[in-house]
Amino acid sequence: MAASSALSSPTFASSPTRHHHHHSLSPLSSIELPNSSKQPFKPLISHPPPPCHQPQPQRATATPTTSTTSTTSFHGLCYVVGDNIDTDQIIPAEYLTLVPSRPDEYKKLGSYALIGLPSSYQTRFMDPGESTSKYSILIAGDNFGCGSSREHAPVALGAAGVAAVVAESYARIFFRNSVATGEVYPLESEVRVCEECKTGDVVTIELGESRLINHTTGKEYVMKPIGDAGPVIEAGGIFAYARKTGMIPSQSS
Repeated sequence: MAASSALSSPTFASSPTRHHHHHSLSPLSSIELPNSSKQPFKPLISHPPPPCHQPQPQRATATPTTSTTSTTSFHGLCYVVGDNIDTDQIIPAEYLTLVPSRPDEYKKLGSYALIGLPSSYQTRFMDPGESTSKYSILIAGDNFGCGSSREHAPVALGAAGVAAVVAESYARIFFRNSVATGEVYPLESEVRVCEECKTGDVVTIELGESRLINHTTGKEYVMKPIGDAGPVIEAGGIFAYARKTGMIPSQSS
């Protein structure tokens, strides 16, 4: 199941149907009042109330943008991992006490990115004593970001300097957290690029053309378009995108 399609077409549970019980009024006739002249009243007939036209509140809506070719591209060294890299390998639970909104702790969070990888990865993602990695593009296999739901996973990668992840597939929650935080572009490859590239290869990602170029091997690979998630990530996350498009008030207002 492609994660991008899951994002672009979220399904919301419908609200339960509410049953309204309408009680009709029966015609009333020949009602007598005390001390009256015993003249019957005309029948009372129930009429539906006139439609109530209340002014609708103004709702902020996103302004549709014309489809343009993105010129965004990323260039740098790639770091290659395999299948089923879970969030505990991306950022172990012991570091979740760090608060990303604090600049010093955000930087420290990046220094622990992918520290949970097993020792079989002899080339480590982060050099000792560094808070950012020399690898700006991460290439992975199937089901990247599986495991527990933690926003710290894409945040740690972004803090470490990763601009994009290219994987065969993603765990849905990691994909959504990547888009919501705007930290990294979660891109999907058409083939197992993780078996075609090696750690340290020089690569370029061109979002507009949805392709990855490995300059070390001279090969090119087609990726699936990022779609509607692209503008959200480019804006810096879901809240930044909502402010940019007028869905919610800007922080300056």
